[in-house]
Amino acid sequence: MARSQSRSQRKASGGRYHQSRTKKKTELAGFPANTRLSPETKVRRKGTLGGHAKQSLLTTNVINVSDKKGKTTKTQILNVIENAANPHLVRRNIITKGAIVETKLGKVKVTSRPGQEGMISGMLV
Repeated sequence: MARSQSRSQRKASGGRYHQSRTKKKTELAGFPANTRLSPETKVRRKGTLGGHAKQSLLTTNVINVSDKKGKTTKTQILNVIENAANPHLVRRNIITKGAIVETKLGKVKVTSRPGQEGMISGMLV
């Protein structure tokens, strides 16, 4: 069955919404990028509406780190420490927005969406 981004067929009360039309191709959901920690960088491009493109980061080991003063430094990711979205992603070294990673500069919280933007940036914790 296709993964859709449309609303659920069930109401909060448990009743059903009746569909007025079928699913459209533009409503199909993509699969998660699951950006992994790896020495090489791999990026996948995906076409979107209007002729635009998204870059989906598949593997990387670098991050742009901003400090409190606004200075940005590119550094290497050593390990994934914590992920509030899903603790099981830590074991697989998957990086998502909100994950806390260990770098040479210290602990960094990821502020970008690597599966949507094609790069990783974060702030020192």
